[in-house]
Amino acid sequence: MSFQNSFARVRAFALVLFLALTGFWTSSGPASALTAAATVRDANSIQLGDVTYRLDGVDAPELDQVCIDDHADPWTCGIEARDQLAKLIGKRSVRCDDVGPEKNFGKRHRAICTAEGDKVSLNEQLVKLGFAIAREPIKANVKPAASDAKTASAGIWKGCFVAPQEFRTGKRDGALLGAACRSDRDKEIRSVLFPDDLTMPPSCGIKGKLAVRARVTGNIGIYHLRGCPSYAATTKPDRWFCSEDDAQASGFRKAYNCRRPK
Repeated sequence: MSFQNSFARVRAFALVLFLALTGFWTSSGPASALTAAATVRDANSIQLGDVTYRLDGVDAPELDQVCIDDHADPWTCGIEARDQLAKLIGKRSVRCDDVGPEKNFGKRHRAICTAEGDKVSLNEQLVKLGFAIAREPIKANVKPAASDAKTASAGIWKGCFVAPQEFRTGKRDGALLGAACRSDRDKEIRSVLFPDDLTMPPSCGIKGKLAVRARVTGNIGIYHLRGCPSYAATTKPDRWFCSEDDAQASGFRKAYNCRRPK
């Protein structure tokens, strides 16, 4: 074997090793996956171990979001949507396939998640039950399920609601969705969907207020913890959160005068 051939082989081996170590090939391969016991944070979010994923292609009502049911009564649809997702999972482990970062929700990643033994993803099942709507970007195949749920007036579609994204940002003049919406009751419906005194979900005592000044730091609002000087003074919060992580993932920053209580 000539010196030139030996050198060429050594150089080729070094290149292969470099590409493998830098992840050049793995970046174009299958997305990373994690399988573990699941904790349902809300109808959008599943925690596996210390990793929280948002269901790709899915936008479900927030825990503090109010909808109107088919009897024209206020309905805690966000809690119901979370409970529906928990029911779909039961006590089974869940596999979540990471499909990329979710830039609108902090450091969380989007994922297609499937409960052990199921052939259909939780993303698709939740949408088909009518407890979530389709949202971009979508790698999960949920659009047909979304169309079926709307046609059947399933879940939240049986009543009247605003898209979760519009609820999160306080867009009170957004489109009303659902079979029970009435144009002649527009003002009354919006007052129910955006109540002046938003009810706190159980164990979710962090207050959030939408604030223009928060935009300086790239946020949409400010959150206040129990025991902080600003907590009692923050009346009629726009949002309630169960954890600081949830608040930050929704685009809220901690109040500057607020420190974790001892």
